[in-house]
Amino acid sequence: MKPTFQLLASHARFGAQCMAFSLVLLTLLMTGGCQAFLDHRLPPQTTAFASGLIAPLGLETDAKGQVWVTQAGSGTANDGQLSMITPQGEVWPVVTGFISQVTPEGAVFGLNHLLLQGTTLYLVHGVEGRLYTFDINSFQPGNPPVSAQSLAYEAVGEFVKAYSFVDDTNQTDLFNLTIGPQGDLFIVDAAANAIIRRNATTHALSVFATIPPLINPGVDTLEAVPTGIVFDGERFLVSNFTGYPYPGGRAVIYQYDLQGNESTYQQGLTTLTDIELDENRQPVVLEYGTWNGQGFTDNSGAIVRSTGQGNTRLLDGLNYPNAIKRSSANTYYIAQTFDGTIQKVTL
Repeated sequence: MKPTFQLLASHARFGAQCMAFSLVLLTLLMTGGCQAFLDHRLPPQTTAFASGLIAPLGLETDAKGQVWVTQAGSGTANDGQLSMITPQGEVWPVVTGFISQVTPEGAVFGLNHLLLQGTTLYLVHGVEGRLYTFDINSFQPGNPPVSAQSLAYEAVGEFVKAYSFVDDTNQTDLFNLTIGPQGDLFIVDAAANAIIRRNATTHALSVFATIPPLINPGVDTLEAVPTGIVFDGERFLVSNFTGYPYPGGRAVIYQYDLQGNESTYQQGLTTLTDIELDENRQPVVLEYGTWNGQGFTDNSGAIVRSTGQGNTRLLDGLNYPNAIKRSSANTYYIAQTFDGTIQKVTL
């Protein structure tokens, strides 16, 4: 079974009640729901930042402290959109009318993640296979939103589907992106299991690397389903969700050198949905949740810091987190798609 990432999320409505967590010799700070502090000197601070969004999935911040968010939409109308949230939590629609589709299983497909480079915001759309661009300086709070059809785009998905991969899924789902050497864009495709490189000057596309499948000993081979990518100045780090049946502890953070050679940075993780770098340029990842055989368990998501020595759980009890963005040294924004909320977390 090879679902794209959003298809996995269609099972999220069937989770069980979240469990309480405890630590020896430490009183846990409960910040709402079942969120709990784990293995950290100081308890994290979690506050609600924005709500009422329709399937928020990608997060980006700018120099003014504003948060830009992609919303995949309802799947019943073309109501995907790009929104801007002020530092005070006010939500403003910026670009509206993106295609939003729903599968028979109830999963919504549409806008995925976004990335800010200078004043240019890049948005990837999984259904259309498009890389959209938008100049953030063209918008001020109070301006009427512009139509998605007015944005410039590049048909990256057509390149992906036409490319002959060794392990070819014949699918595309542009999912996340980062800036690498020479200012080139590097885009992970969650369906093709590949990293696509876009030349900053010519916009020419090439396949930088492919993401290997995961071997589940004695069971089956799992598609990687890459969900996040960051560049730490020396290498790329890529998170993956893993395919069905989403076994616990099987997700991996891969690392790629500048020639696209792959190796494992860290393993023992579960259903990773995004990756970010902390103030020390170490990866911080999101675990979406625990698969219980029928669906994902409610409030089983987590924030985990990974190093070459191991994984440290920083915060448990998140409800299907899909995106993480660091805004300052220890402050992060978290998108919880099915809740329609953005949480602000200080670790």
